[in-house]
Amino acid sequence: MMTSVDETGPVSKRVRLDPVGMSAIPLEGDKDLTLALAAFQRQAHEILDGGAGFARLVSFGGTRADWLAACRAALTAQDALTFFTTNFKAYRVHDEENAKGLFTGYYEPEVAGSRSQTAEFPVPLYRKPDDLVTFTEQEHRLTGLRYGRRDGGRALPYIERREIERGALSGRGLEICWVKTWAEAFFLQIQGSGRVLLPGGEVLRLSYAAKSGLPYTGIGGVLAARGTIPREQMSMQSLKAWMNVNPDDARHLMWQNKSFVFFREITVTDEALGAVGAARVHLTPGRSLAVDRSNWMFGTPVWLETSYPPEAQRTEPDIKRLMIAQDTGSAIRGFARGDLYWGWGEDAAVIAGHMKSPGRMTVLLPHAVAKTVGLP
Repeated sequence: MMTSVDETGPVSKRVRLDPVGMSAIPLEGDKDLTLALAAFQRQAHEILDGGAGFARLVSFGGTRADWLAACRAALTAQDALTFFTTNFKAYRVHDEENAKGLFTGYYEPEVAGSRSQTAEFPVPLYRKPDDLVTFTEQEHRLTGLRYGRRDGGRALPYIERREIERGALSGRGLEICWVKTWAEAFFLQIQGSGRVLLPGGEVLRLSYAAKSGLPYTGIGGVLAARGTIPREQMSMQSLKAWMNVNPDDARHLMWQNKSFVFFREITVTDEALGAVGAARVHLTPGRSLAVDRSNWMFGTPVWLETSYPPEAQRTEPDIKRLMIAQDTGSAIRGFARGDLYWGWGEDAAVIAGHMKSPGRMTVLLPHAVAKTVGLP
């Protein structure tokens, strides 16, 4: 049996979910399945407290009520394997427009910075401006944008990256801290979070707060289209190397990505956890997955089969583990598409910077969700 869904819009997509028995997923081979349970438990608290993700229509999300039984069971679960096999049904994802799937990685960059502007640290990182708003559905239809500003009652696009970097937000008290270069600020925004190492040893943790709402443009793709860096050689590391050698051209290249990300300072009581993702819970390195939030509800467990990039130099290159959907991103579009959160540090940077792996995902849906969305 199978269930198909057609989605019409700017890009037409078609997905097929094939039911598979839970025994077909080798969960018992996941040595750290308890990490997946802990990540789900954090999401369960958020869902039980209100579930912000349910404010949007999600293709295979069901309703908040559909998730409550699984969430309550998670909070008292003693054994991860028993919990997941008992409370969920498994469906293999076949995206006809992305048959091989695509799985990339992201991480928390670490950069030096200061809470005050200096000659060494001249580039600001901003908190969310008060005039950046979420548009109503009518405004969304009129502008094609989810976020922007209003002027005299009119919905307008927000200020683009070039103008912000030229000082459009200066003097409004929005600066959280300052870093050395615009390129460092740019990559913090691309990753959506980061660690700023302050003088004296303090670590300032930054998490995503909002984005301007303007379209995202991947600058690596721009360079590849120009033939500057061959597409097969493109990685975060090769992109950064080119930008370091060509700082003036890099500045103009970054301006082609009009989207701009704003941050907020966070306190993390458990240093083993990452920043707060779009699902409003702390991310778990190696277990949190960014997904297309129009397709999958935050909290959805995903059995992932993909591989490390060769640059990671793993003796066992295959990745087979249970992830929890807890984040999203402008570049994460499609049903068989995911972005793995790797944490922080050099190893995480190498994996995230090079990872562009094909793979397969199997989603686990609570029984009530499967019924609501019409799956067997």
